[in-house]
Amino acid sequence: MCIYDDLKKKEHENFLKNIKKENFIVLFWKVAILVCFILIWELSAKMGWINQFITSSPSRIFKTIVDLIKTNGLYNHIFITTFETVMGFSIGTILGTIIAMILWWSDRLAKILDPYLVVLNALPKVALGPVIIVWAGAGMGSILIMTLAISIVATIIGVYSGFMQVEEEKIILLKTFNATKMQIFSKAVFPSSIENIINALKINVGLSWVGVIMGEFLVSKEGLGYLIVYGSQVFNLDLVMAGVVILSAVAGIMYFLVSFLEKKIIKYN
Repeated sequence: MCIYDDLKKKEHENFLKNIKKENFIVLFWKVAILVCFILIWELSAKMGWINQFITSSPSRIFKTIVDLIKTNGLYNHIFITTFETVMGFSIGTILGTIIAMILWWSDRLAKILDPYLVVLNALPKVALGPVIIVWAGAGMGSILIMTLAISIVATIIGVYSGFMQVEEEKIILLKTFNATKMQIFSKAVFPSSIENIINALKINVGLSWVGVIMGEFLVSKEGLGYLIVYGSQVFNLDLVMAGVVILSAVAGIMYFLVSFLEKKIIKYN
């Protein structure tokens, strides 16, 4: 018995070592690809293989970011865009989940609204930009509405699909015990759909950033979207690329926060 326990313990330790090794290899190549891309980009710009005026270069982008920090304007632009994204993400997620719950509750309503959801999901939301500006004015309200227009439909469809994928056997079992519809939803449907809801959140993060940047392109006088548009208007491609790099970094941080939340919720669930 003791020998069996030792073998089992050793096998478990080897399993953990293999996982750590695999994680290290994946992380190494992630960093290596990024570093190689930056080095090739910088070398190509220095050697004249690409036009720095059009593509900029990592060193020029870094200098532009440092200049923005020195003028104390960068933090305000990041805060404005992040605040708008978090607001749009939160409102879109909450409203989308509530509407998905209502659709699950009423099959008739779901059948009635299904074609409208499909059309709204396929509609290019940027086409509504001028109308939204007239309705809500040239301010943060328009940006939030644009963000909701892009993210809420995808959230509804994703969460509702998760609700409908719950195993029918679980629902039938609860019905045999005379469970109410609310009990079926709270005891079977919602807990079984946690992963689908988290996946919808991860999609919603990207869509919220798209909505905010599109809104800032149209009406904003501050934010990362404004920096990018302003840079293109004055042909300062270094500023444009700096805005894109900063935007990518902040969006990546927000995505990793949602992924971290996903791991905690799934582990708890």
